[in-house]
Amino acid sequence: MVEGKPKAQSGVWSTVKPFVNGGVSGMLATCVIQPIDMVKVRIQLGQGSAAQVTKNMLANEGFSSFYKGLSAGLLRQATYTTSRLGSFRVLTNKAIEANDGKPLPLLQKAGIGLTAGAIGACFGSPADLALIRMQADATLPAAQRRNYKNAFHALYRIIADEGVLALWKGAGPTMVRAMALNMGMLASYDHSAEFFRDSLGFSEVSTVVGASAVSGFFASACSLPFDYVKTQIQKMQPDASGKYPYSGSLDCAMKTLKSGGPFKFYTGFPVYCVRIAPHVMMTWIFLNQIQKIEKSIGL
Repeated sequence: MVEGKPKAQSGVWSTVKPFVNGGVSGMLATCVIQPIDMVKVRIQLGQGSAAQVTKNMLANEGFSSFYKGLSAGLLRQATYTTSRLGSFRVLTNKAIEANDGKPLPLLQKAGIGLTAGAIGACFGSPADLALIRMQADATLPAAQRRNYKNAFHALYRIIADEGVLALWKGAGPTMVRAMALNMGMLASYDHSAEFFRDSLGFSEVSTVVGASAVSGFFASACSLPFDYVKTQIQKMQPDASGKYPYSGSLDCAMKTLKSGGPFKFYTGFPVYCVRIAPHVMMTWIFLNQIQKIEKSIGL
């Protein structure tokens, strides 16, 4: 009986460990990246260049404005990143077992990344909605501001004012964006890590940093058009007659394409890349360090 108990605990830990590690690494990365994410959202809302947005925020709202929505960002990582990184690792391990321990082809990794992104988006969409609204609130006229105090207050107000299903407003573009991001991020990381380690003979540190950089770039390039549409849908307000500017994500995409052309979807790409790529890199680096610490203490 005494010997059986640790085995059961070990089995439970081995099951939840990919999810716990993914969530913690994502939350740590978010704490560092939050100011850049805030500037990115303001650029997408048409408030000017990165320099102009940064200057105006410091002058008009103070340094603390860069961390507005941090609670929602952390909640998002606790749900979204926990589920996507955890499910990606679980699904990858299952696929490798089915492949007799051989590395998976890139196409199969991309498919697993798409699946993991969809799973993560389902869990993370409410927190993502709260984050976008909190970040965009200061750009609205005073009478239209929602003035959410924190992520949990935002979720409560959304349910009370709009109904529980409103928590998944914009979930369609959120899920598509997450699938695109994770396809680029997860598949490219594993594939480039294998290439750097096995073909080029990189050290562990060089492999992690190099693969993280590749992962960050592809995550940014694949996901920005969907992120742009998602942001427009989630922050829209009805006009005086109660009509919204877009009927849905497809309508938003078509109107954006008609008014600004395809490059409109890449508005703020340098800042978005600077925001996404370091977050992706730090998530992988934090994850690698967490795994090393766990290994050193026998977890």
